[in-house]
Amino acid sequence: QVQLVESGGGLVQAGGSLRLSCAASGRTFGRYAMGWFRQAPGKEREFVAAISRSGWNTYYTDSVKGRFTISRDNAKNTVYLQMNSLKPEDTAVYYCAADPDQATERHYEYDYWGQGTQVTVSS
Repeated sequence: QVQLVESGGGLVQAGGSLRLSCAASGRTFGRYAMGWFRQAPGKEREFVAAISRSGWNTYYTDSVKGRFTISRDNAKNTVYLQMNSLKPEDTAVYYCAADPDQATERHYEYDYWGQGTQVTVSS
């Protein structure tokens, strides 16, 4: 079993940056593809980014391409989401998730989820 804890959220002005971290428990972190999702009030959870087990392959939703970067450090059991040029529409609770198979945008493929961290971007 994998436990995930997100951190790094907060309040930032439009155009600013934040880096989210997701720390995983256990010694099997490298066996999981990892994803970031977000959910804004009144909206469904949506895919943001995903990264393969090795970190070689990354995937992004169109709205964050060129602004967000997902990365991982398997030695530290941590996945990151660097968010630059933030916009008010990026405001949401951000969740990290672990998938024992391939990196994917399909949320139902992920077995483990963190509790989420709030990101608020003011205009």
